[in-house]
Amino acid sequence: MIRLVNIEKYYDHGPTRSWVLRRINTEFQEGEFVSIMGPSGAGKSTLLHLLGMHDMSWAGEYYLYGQPVHKLAKKDRQELYKRYFGFVFQSYHLLDSLTVYENLDIPLSYRNIKKGERESIVADALDRFQIVGKKDLYPNQLSGGQQQLVAIARAMIASPKIILADEPTGNLHSGQGKEIMEIFKKLNSEGTTIIQVTHSEANAAYSSRIINLADGWIE
Repeated sequence: MIRLVNIEKYYDHGPTRSWVLRRINTEFQEGEFVSIMGPSGAGKSTLLHLLGMHDMSWAGEYYLYGQPVHKLAKKDRQELYKRYFGFVFQSYHLLDSLTVYENLDIPLSYRNIKKGERESIVADALDRFQIVGKKDLYPNQLSGGQQQLVAIARAMIASPKIILADEPTGNLHSGQGKEIMEIFKKLNSEGTTIIQVTHSEANAAYSSRIINLADGWIE
C-alpha cells in the first residue's frame, strides 16, 4: 500500500547539514496497525507528516497504491490525501472560526456527500465521542482534552483508509486515552490502516508492528 525508498530529509545551516531522516526504506501493508517510536528528535513526526503529504521537501521515492507521490503535482497529492487519509495532529489543528459541528463537517464536504447524509454522520460522531453538548462551541471554548477528542473525531469521520496519528492521546487523561485506543483497535479490525507516533508503551501495545527511529535512521 505504502512503499518508501531511500527517503532522506535534511536542513542546511550555512556550511553544515542537519539530517532529520536517513535512508528510510520501509513498507506499510493495508490493514496494519503500526507504531513509530523513538526518542525526541528521532524524526518520528517528520516521517508521519511526510506520509501525510504535508511536507514534500525531501529526497527519495514514495509510492501509495502504486502511484509515485514524489512525482505528483500538489493538486494531485491533495486529492490523494483527501481520498485516503485522516490525520490526528498533536496540536489539534482545529479551525478556530468554526464550531465543533462545522469542524467535523469540513472533511465530509470535500467528498461531495449530500447534506442530509453529512448531518447524520456528524450526529453519529458527536454521539460516539460524547461531545454532543459541545457542537455549537468554538475550539477556544474547549479544554485541551476536548479539542483532541474533536480532532480525532474529525480524522475518523469520513472513514479514511489510513489514519495517521501524532501522539493521539497526549492531551487526554488515561481513561479517555484508553477509549481512543480501543476505537483505533476496532477501526483497525474493520480494515483501517493506522500509523501512529507514540512515546507510550501502552499505546504501542495495540499495534501489530513497531518501527523504532533513532537519529533519523530505522533501527
